Amino acid sequence: MSLLHSLFGHSVGKKLLMAGSGLLLLLFLAVHLMGNLQLFSGPETLNAYAHFLHSKPALVWGARLGMLLLFGVHMVTSILLTLENRAARPVPYHQEATIKATLASRTMIWSGLVVAAFLVYHLLHLTLHAAGPALTAEGGIDVYATVVAGFQVPAIAGFYLLAQILLFFHLMHAFQSAFQTLGWRHRRFTPVLEKLGLAYALVIAGGNCAIVLSVWNGFVR
Repeated sequence: MSLLHSLFGHSVGKKLLMAGSGLLLLLFLAVHLMGNLQLFSGPETLNAYAHFLHSKPALVWGARLGMLLLFGVHMVTSILLTLENRAARPVPYHQEATIKATLASRTMIWSGLVVAAFLVYHLLHLTLHAAGPALTAEGGIDVYATVVAGFQVPAIAGFYLLAQILLFFHLMHAFQSAFQTLGWRHRRFTPVLEKLGLAYALVIAGGNCAIVLSVWNGFVR
């Protein structure tokens, strides 16, 4: 309890929690994308991968619950820190000094909230299959057909693409911000971290967009 109080009771602790959970979520996104990209290998490969995961329920649900816990900690600490920053200066600046602040850094809280809403929808759509999954001839879930059917709907595809654009800006700033919070950023390495953050955000958001656009445009069917 004293550890939790130390972490959540002080702004430094909350920043460390947000940075640490953020880095673990970055790792999860990379692993998740590698699995999703198997869509391009055809239905047999993706369905076999999905079947393998579902044959290990303890592993899958452990990873899902861990990811949700990390996401919850990350979101709660970011909201608390935002409220603390606003409470520390109840009267806004007469003229905001945001010349050096990037668009990504100024909109972190809003892009994060939209991504959170997207995560809920994504879980309902492709994990819990709330819209009704496609089925194989044996009566199992055809993950490949479910993904293709979903992204053929313009509203669903459009929402996914919007979420990925916002995720790109969020990740681009979060990558270097996490290293700075943990004390791993030095001005000598700042340009490298900025380029790595940009590259990582492009790979994650670009890979997810490629999946959606490939289905939407009929390249994957």
